[in-house]
Order: sequence, then structure tokens, then C-alpha cells
Amino acid sequence: MNIHSKDLDRDLSREEAEAALALLRQWAADKTDEEVASLDPLVSRLVPGKEVSNYPALARAYPEDFAVDEDYKASMPDLQNGPSSLIRGAKRAIQHVGISNFRLPIGFHTRDNGDLTLETSVTGTVSLEAEKKGINMSRIMRTFYKHAEEVFSFEVIARALDAYKSDLESFDARIMMRMSFPMKVDSLRSGLAGYQYYDIALELIEADGVRKKIVHLDYVYSSTCPCSLELSEHARQYRGQLATPHSQRSVARVSVELDPTADVLWFEDLIDMCRAAVPTETQVMVKREDEQAFAELNAANPIFVEDAARLFAEQLQADARVADYRVIASHQESLHSHDAVSVLTEGATFDAESLDPRLFQSLFHVG
Repeated sequence: MNIHSKDLDRDLSREEAEAALALLRQWAADKTDEEVASLDPLVSRLVPGKEVSNYPALARAYPEDFAVDEDYKASMPDLQNGPSSLIRGAKRAIQHVGISNFRLPIGFHTRDNGDLTLETSVTGTVSLEAEKKGINMSRIMRTFYKHAEEVFSFEVIARALDAYKSDLESFDARIMMRMSFPMKVDSLRSGLAGYQYYDIALELIEADGVRKKIVHLDYVYSSTCPCSLELSEHARQYRGQLATPHSQRSVARVSVELDPTADVLWFEDLIDMCRAAVPTETQVMVKREDEQAFAELNAANPIFVEDAARLFAEQLQADARVADYRVIASHQESLHSHDAVSVLTEGATFDAESLDPRLFQSLFHVG
């Protein structure tokens, strides 16, 4: 039975508080930690010698049967969604905040082989207003998982983006999905075939109410130096000296913004464009006749890094499904201790005066 005294409604004096404190300490002095905690865990901090201790007698066994109800959830602290007074640093808007590289199996439509389920790395970010402390990061994952069972297309990504903006009360948002896309490739002469894997990313961006659909593809090829080829032939012709031109594994990162009014651009379509531009793609299944054919193919298509950027651009420029685009080519030299690189952009989407300092390092591909 609770007894309420009217005396408790009045202002208590310091002397009365000191007397109550002494009484409480006297009671707690000969009680166990468990008994003190059952009254109030904070009482232990009032006992001499335990002023800086943590709560006593904390449970050490995991509470299997504990269930969280709405009242308990409401009592839990949520600093990330706290008031603007908790902001540290400059009160500035943040263009992108979220999570990167959470992975899950996602289904994708393909042009040639039906649907494929691929391990996919997802990056999801939203904008954050200057007066907001932060976002609930796990909400991005929860929102995306609501769509994860669908076979993905840009339309599905758009629905996930709408949910991001609604759940996180944000103006701008971005989703990027990266995967390794398999495509069977025939050998040059032996009749064999094997799977080539392409690093592909889908990106949907909304900024200032405008949405853009972007596809990124890394295309790996061999580049034979035209200058080295001519010098090798010169040594053979004038001095009867065997010489070989230098070739190297090379990478082009082709990024295209899709025209929203055009037909679908399949992954395979973009790969085909790259092959048409630079046919010396690295090979999967190779016998002796294929190796000889590859040497002949390289000799028929010697290429500087400047040539590569323009040849890829020529294919992209001719396709009505492609709006803005960017080509980044890296020839990872076997002659030099450095790489030869080029960047070609079309349109405002990919135009940038500054580059990521490690951009070209990210183009390195291993078998």
C-alpha cells in the first residue's frame, strides 16, 4: 500500500535531505547488492565506497524469454534522431549519408538467359538536412529488403528509392547495386566456350526532383601498342631481328545514363557495344589455335589509350538509348612502370573537374 503524505508536496530543506540520505545509507550498509538493486539500482551510488561504481548485481545470463513491448521501445534512447542541439560540427546539409556494401542475392532479368540470381552489393544513401542530427541506418536495409524478393529492374529500384525518401523523410536519395554478371563467350577458333564475368553496377539517383538511371560496366581487354608494333616490324625488316610488340591487360569503365524515353538497354547490349569498339577482349577458354588467333587479333587492332576512349565513345554516341556517358580507360603498361589513362565524358552528368585520387587504381582487375 502506498502512503502519500501532504508533507512531501512542500519544499524540503537541505537538512531534511541530508537526514534522508544518512538514513538511506544506513539501511543500505548491511544489505546485499541484490537487495539494494531491488529498491533502486541508483542507490548503490550513494553508499560510501561505491560512489563511482556501476549498477550492482547486473544479470549475466542472456534473457531468452524477454520480450520487447511498445512501452519498452519508447523508453529506449535514440541519439541519432535527437534534436539539432546534439549536432556536432558545422550545421551543414550532407548530400549523401547511408550504408555501403550490404549484400544479398538479387534476381535480374537478362537478354539471353532468362533470369539470374546474383550476389549483389547494395549502397543506399539519402540527403540530410542541416537541422537534422542523423538518420536511422538500419531503416535503409529494412526498406530495401521489402523489395529484395522481386526480380530487379530500374522500376523496382525506383520503388525502393521512393520508400527510402518516405521512410527517412529525405529530399534526395541514391541506390547503387553492384554485381558480377556472367556471360558465356566462345573461343576464337577452337569451338570451346567459357563464362566471362563483368563487373556491373546499376545506379538510380534523385537530386532536386530529377531522376537519372545509370549503368556502369568494366570491360577488360588487351591493348597492343601501335608504336611498339611498328618498331618490332622495323627490327625484323631492317635487321632480321626477332622482336615482339608490348601488349597489356587494359580496363575501360564505361558509364552510361539511360534515355528515359528509349527502349531497355540490356547488360549484354552494352557488352556487345564494347566488343564492337575494341574486339581484343581477354579470353576465357584458350587452346593453341586460340592463342595464335588472339595474337593476330591484337596485331589487327593496335590501340593507344586515346584510341580506346574514342572508339568506345563512337559506339555509345550511335545508340539512341544512351544519353550522357563517360569512358575511363587504363592501359596497365608492360613497357612502363606506370599506366596510360584517358577520360572522355559527354554531357553534364559525368562532367567533373576533380577526380578521385585513387580512381585509376580501382580499375585494376585480376583473374
